[in-house]
Amino acid sequence: MKRSEPDGRPADICVVGGAGHVGLPLSIVFALKGQRVLIYDIDRTALATIARGEMPFMEEGAEPLLKDLIGRDALSLTADPAAIAGVPTLIITIGTPVDKFFNPDLSVIRQCADDLLPFLSDGQLIVLRSTVCPGTTDWLARYLLANGRRVRVSFCPERVVQGKAIQELQSFPQIVSGVTAEAEEAAAKIFGLIALDIVRLSPIEAEFAKLFSNAYRYIHFAIANQLYMIATAAGVDYYRVLDGVKKDYPRMQDLPSAGFTAGPCLFKDTMQLVASSNNLATLGHAAMLINEGLPLFIVERLEKRWDLELLTVGLLGMAFKADNDDPRSSLSYKLKKILRMKAKAVLTADPYVKGDPDIRPVDTVLSHSDLLILCVPHTVYRPLDVRGKPVVDVWNFWGRGTGL
Repeated sequence: MKRSEPDGRPADICVVGGAGHVGLPLSIVFALKGQRVLIYDIDRTALATIARGEMPFMEEGAEPLLKDLIGRDALSLTADPAAIAGVPTLIITIGTPVDKFFNPDLSVIRQCADDLLPFLSDGQLIVLRSTVCPGTTDWLARYLLANGRRVRVSFCPERVVQGKAIQELQSFPQIVSGVTAEAEEAAAKIFGLIALDIVRLSPIEAEFAKLFSNAYRYIHFAIANQLYMIATAAGVDYYRVLDGVKKDYPRMQDLPSAGFTAGPCLFKDTMQLVASSNNLATLGHAAMLINEGLPLFIVERLEKRWDLELLTVGLLGMAFKADNDDPRSSLSYKLKKILRMKAKAVLTADPYVKGDPDIRPVDTVLSHSDLLILCVPHTVYRPLDVRGKPVVDVWNFWGRGTGL
């Protein structure tokens, strides 16, 4: 699929991987600021959805903006890598995943670079936007130079909460870096179009800044989950303790509730930090054991109270977080896999997740389940009538005990 460039003029910015959760909101915001934006992505289904003015995923406030921009041809779309030729700024929203051993996998970035190489030209600004392991920005600059491309390479990390990117991109400072002073200045000029302020770091500082931010949050949530498990194992209501220590005591206000800590970023980025620091980041590894262990703890507690082999268990919420449609790395699926080995049957519901053939309407799950587990506290579940069924509510969403 290919659309013509806006108004027949060349684009100012091409967002590579621009149909995804990082790239599409960024493309919309740059277009709102008057930039001619080209979205390049190999996902033709997502591109077709965007071309209709529809968001392929949930993003607060994005769809009306997208409809308007598509209607005015302020955004153009392509699945042809040749379209990047001559575009002054390329923003790559493809990061480094971790492999099955939790080590950073550079092959995705290398493959992207190889795909773009034939169409790159000297002087273009190449911005890495998604999380990369420390040293990747400098590696990419060397790799492209070794392949005859004298481009400017920068890393400007994305730091928004998924689902609120449109607002947060325009509200928070943007971190920029460059392999050269020229690259840093060019990146600062570009992101200065959308940001309230610019924070300048070296590439490796910027890479660590992104990893530190996500690892801190992951560890922060792990503290709450470990305290919850300690209290529950001792027969103590964690939330009574939590309310007690927080009441009129400012030093404890940031201690969160317990709950599934997952998604496509926090776990992955923490593991990248662990791997890239020669395993110095032992807190990150401990946090992984705690957060990934919460589903196991839940099942262990259930087995102490019920004969799961006789019960149908209903899971409410399969996205990785509340009021979101993204199931990537959701711990709900880990819990489902464990329970399928233990329970008579497992039923699942989620009002937002698409493409999972096992998901059933919530009324069906409520009717046919003997035991319910609130995996994700979607706001729409607040008034839910659970029909007297026993409920496990680790989040204390309904405020009537966690059921463990």
